[in-house]
Amino acid sequence: MTRRSTSRSLRVALAAAGALTLVAGCSSSSSHSEATGAGSATTSASKAGPAPSGLQSFYSQKLEWEKCDEGECAKLRVPIDYAKPSGATIEIAVNRQKATGTKKGSLVVNPGGPGASGVDYAAAADSIVSSGVRESFDVVGFDPRGVQRSAAITCVGDAELDDLLGADPSPDNAAEQKELLAADKSFADACKKNAGPLLGHVSTEEAAKDMDVLRAALGEDKLDYLGKSYGTFLGASYAEQFPKKVGRMVLDGVLPPDLTMAELNAGQAKGFETALDAYLASCTKESDCPLGSEPAAGKKKLQEFLAGLDDKTVRAEGDSRIDRLTEGWAVNGIAAGLYDEASWPGLTDALRGAMNGDGTLLLASGKQYAERNDDGTYNGNIMQVINAVTCLDRPAPTGGVATYEKETKALAKDAPTWGSQLAWAGAICADWPVKATGEAKSVKAAGSGPIVVVGTTRDPATPYEWSERLEKQLENGRLVSYDGDGHTAYGRGSECVDSAIDSYLLEGKNLPEKTTC
Repeated sequence: MTRRSTSRSLRVALAAAGALTLVAGCSSSSSHSEATGAGSATTSASKAGPAPSGLQSFYSQKLEWEKCDEGECAKLRVPIDYAKPSGATIEIAVNRQKATGTKKGSLVVNPGGPGASGVDYAAAADSIVSSGVRESFDVVGFDPRGVQRSAAITCVGDAELDDLLGADPSPDNAAEQKELLAADKSFADACKKNAGPLLGHVSTEEAAKDMDVLRAALGEDKLDYLGKSYGTFLGASYAEQFPKKVGRMVLDGVLPPDLTMAELNAGQAKGFETALDAYLASCTKESDCPLGSEPAAGKKKLQEFLAGLDDKTVRAEGDSRIDRLTEGWAVNGIAAGLYDEASWPGLTDALRGAMNGDGTLLLASGKQYAERNDDGTYNGNIMQVINAVTCLDRPAPTGGVATYEKETKALAKDAPTWGSQLAWAGAICADWPVKATGEAKSVKAAGSGPIVVVGTTRDPATPYEWSERLEKQLENGRLVSYDGDGHTAYGRGSECVDSAIDSYLLEGKNLPEKTTC
């Protein structure tokens, strides 16, 4: 899923495919080391092509696989700063699920984020790719730099993160605006103090460079890749930097690299509004829908409920530290329920409870989305590192409060529920301690083989138009269009989509310019 955000609930929660169903993978951790540092990758002559100048020692690594909780694990050594390859390094955690039949190659996968664990994602290989792909490919995942087992960036403690996620994500007056901006700056200052030198080197462009080192260490001449949500941004960045090394690449639920931060916020606001409309159309047909029997009236009722949480929270049970459902956690929980239409009945139950004074289920949904446990701990660091990546990849909005107010007003018509949440999403980057190193730019991937782009018409987090946008930019793009609900399409029940993707991955079938499912 593509969870993209700043320090607040929805803004942290809107971005990573598959994060709600990940399972535990390797438990090994990574740390900073010297350029000659040890790890489970040793050097050997690579059969995967010449290395870029100065990076031979990294490209010649041979992964040493060891048994771990799920599958096999290894560590890949990469430089913190590719402009200074002789400087300090980190180790990237890698997980492999070996092909169940005759191996054709390695399929590298990424679930999104930025900040979701690829190690955990690969460990769930049986549920993310077809049995045919499992037979033919080693499924390989990695935690990108700064994520979980790969020198994790941690800025604040769990209790402080709870407060940030539970806070009001849509300021209604000057006092609330001031409070939000102060919290954003406090988080940014904490990152500056606690995150270390890697804070300036967790961009998507650098993670894509790591992926090419991984390709070489796997002994593959070209990269076969499945990226979902933010993972499409990572894949597109790889294709632009290494077009001749692109093998069979599938980008599902697209986050185009040429989006400005304002476009990103507006697109997700409209995407979640579309998904909410689809949910309301379904819910209001049921006799027990807590939002009534008419979609427009139901939307207004939901908006009033969220606004009411500003002043009066709702009790919640079962958590060691949080005993009230706030607007931030409620928005988080609703967003979680819109990622997959199979979650709609659970969302209905959670809303019914919350509107009747018991926020336990809706809080639980929000916590699951944040990868938070009932004991107050977090399974990973996605809710922290997501900001570090986002603020490096795109320049922050300028103009301060006036800009955010203007965006709120502009989104009021097309995204009346979500616009106010997302309009402030770039605020944290305005005070970020590291200047953005990336910029919004189109991707052509000139000289690559066919790249398959998948778009779902009512995708909440990555609107369908974004998939069309990237496919048109690519020199050799192919679009698979799925008329449906939920986030991403491959492996979610469409035989048409799955058949098209499998024929491409397994047979190298050159799909038509557009396949409609």
